[in-house]
Amino acid sequence: MPITEAEIEKLISCTKMFMNHVHFVQQSFNLLPDNKHYGTCINYVDLQEYRDEFCNELVNTISEWVYSQKKAAEVIDIMIGEGRSFQNAQNTLTTEAFKKFRNHSTDKLLVQGQFGELLLFNFLQSFFKSVPLLRKMPITTSVEMERFGADAIHYNYSGGKNLFYLGEAKTYSSKYKFDTAIEDAIGSILKTYKEHRKELGRYVYDSFIDDDLIEVAKEYKNGTLKDVELHLVSVITYCENKKIEKKNENQIKEDIIKIIEERGKDWICYLNNLKH
Repeated sequence: MPITEAEIEKLISCTKMFMNHVHFVQQSFNLLPDNKHYGTCINYVDLQEYRDEFCNELVNTISEWVYSQKKAAEVIDIMIGEGRSFQNAQNTLTTEAFKKFRNHSTDKLLVQGQFGELLLFNFLQSFFKSVPLLRKMPITTSVEMERFGADAIHYNYSGGKNLFYLGEAKTYSSKYKFDTAIEDAIGSILKTYKEHRKELGRYVYDSFIDDDLIEVAKEYKNGTLKDVELHLVSVITYCENKKIEKKNENQIKEDIIKIIEERGKDWICYLNNLKH
């Protein structure tokens, strides 16, 4: 019996505290494909950017990235049974979650990748109401190998269809990489869509997946699941170098969205010039 939409809703991680520090707008942004895209930035309150709060709450989602709600409760119960207090068990769970999150690698590319994966984890659930289903098997000895394929596959069930979201995160730390980022992201996600069936052996379900979804994951990997629909999602993070005159909160947010719109127009012009 397929999982219901109501059951999916219960499995979605609590992203509210993190999303409180994200400002986002949904529109086309003059980008291709002509679809609804999300423009996001760290939230402003008055003239202050809530960067520290954004980062702190993003880090706070690591435990949910590692453990599903049910698995976390089971681990805490085991620890309490071993003689820990509830508070001690919670702290230990968080410590173990951090250890599992790529083992605190200091490699710059891996750290960027971790940042992007956490954004992807939160955005896929917040914007598409889709829960984690499969992730790439971590290959901590090879940064190059970690770059290939979708970073995560999330799942939703709606309108009688099994909806799968192939998600990739592209993070650029150098100043202004918009054109490069968009071009790279689209090429990468299309390649992922084309080849992801071949790569499914590298994707695993682990402590982050609820037991109710294991059968869905198995059937999808085996190719026996019916009424499947795939959606491609790229989360692109880059450093904008256009200056914003900070007069008030609304003006700041409006200017940020205008910049994304302008970048979208410039990118279309860039593509048209390439054709000629």
